[in-house]
Amino acid sequence: MNGKILLSLLFGLLGFGFTFLINYGHNLLGTSLIRGVFGFIVWFLLAFLLRWVLGSIVKQSVSPENGETASMDGSENLGSNFDISTPNEDEELINMLKQKPEQQGSGDVESFTPLQPPKLVSMKDPEELAKAVRHLKEE
Repeated sequence: MNGKILLSLLFGLLGFGFTFLINYGHNLLGTSLIRGVFGFIVWFLLAFLLRWVLGSIVKQSVSPENGETASMDGSENLGSNFDISTPNEDEELINMLKQKPEQQGSGDVESFTPLQPPKLVSMKDPEELAKAVRHLKEE
């Protein structure tokens, strides 16, 4: 932990120096010091957060290796692996392709009746329809 804080302090001091030197030429000494302190705080926090994030990523990448060795020892991690496989249905498909069409269907051909939907066209006189369209067109 001390190494993390020491490195973050070094980055903070680097941020302080960088911010102070940039502001010293354009501002008063007090303003440059205040902005340098803000630069120190920001750089310190960024360095600390960056080391924390990288540390957690390294811990996560190391932990699966430990899980694999634990499963070899006999203590299984149930639910940690997810294996998706489809059942082998090749024989069923081959049998379906070998069947003749009369074997596949169980219904009779005579019992088939095609669908006869009702007509959507009205049985009005074409002249009345033309008058209605003309009337709608005028409005």
